[in-house]
Amino acid sequence: MKKITATVRSELDGVGILSFLKNELRLSVTLVKKVKYGGVFINGTNVHMRASVHTDDVVEVHLPDEQSEAIAPIKMPLDIVYEDEYMIAINKPSGMPTHPSKGNSLPTLAEGVMAYFAPKSFVFRSVNRLDRDTGGIVLIAKDAISAARLSDGMKRGEFKKTYLAIVDGTPSESHAVIDAPIEREAPDSIKRIVRSDGKRAVTEYTVIRALKDGSSLCEITLHTGRTHQIRVHMAHIGHPLVADFLYGERIEGQTYKLHARSLSFNHPITDERITLVSRAEFESYE
Repeated sequence: MKKITATVRSELDGVGILSFLKNELRLSVTLVKKVKYGGVFINGTNVHMRASVHTDDVVEVHLPDEQSEAIAPIKMPLDIVYEDEYMIAINKPSGMPTHPSKGNSLPTLAEGVMAYFAPKSFVFRSVNRLDRDTGGIVLIAKDAISAARLSDGMKRGEFKKTYLAIVDGTPSESHAVIDAPIEREAPDSIKRIVRSDGKRAVTEYTVIRALKDGSSLCEITLHTGRTHQIRVHMAHIGHPLVADFLYGERIEGQTYKLHARSLSFNHPITDERITLVSRAEFESYE
């Protein structure tokens, strides 16, 4: 069982414990429901949700142990970029799905993580997900509180995500911002397009260098997080990712090269700014 501890500041003297859990500890409604009966303590005493907190009280929240269902552990090497008590970040290889899905028989990152933590109970909570063919950093929270806070930080725009990609040709502008709304091509389609009635999407790119085969290595920063955003935007300006079967030209036996290279965010517990960097297999291409 995991717990989180906090000391009550003077300005919160007299606040109800329910308000303290939601606003100070940033527990979601779902989490509050899980801990409200027997999981909340003030100065070592289990309390009901009618209790109040006072200056210098020590509040403890005990989180129940959980286990991801239907994710079988599969031992595999993991390229761990960062790990502490609250989260783990792994450099996922291209070609590996993040999570099991219907009709997929490939080993997934989730199954490897379950094996890494076995025999301990563990819930696979990926804060960000990458498509199967996109490599790079996947951040996984180790508990529900960390997951909720990291997800909240992502929604508030605290995350900075930088990618590397190989695109067809060389953009005329070596650095530019693409601000173009994205929407599904059709209601039942996985393909996205730039369309005026879509959701705002902002992508910033910098050409690192032109490659000998006529393609270019680019660094790309996401300022929003739409599905397929990089692939859609680079295709929109006439430079799709090389071998992108959906937005560019299919090349038999190849897939596009896109790598989530760095991730910056606030730590869910300490609020310290964390920056993680991973290496892409193709970033040394000439």
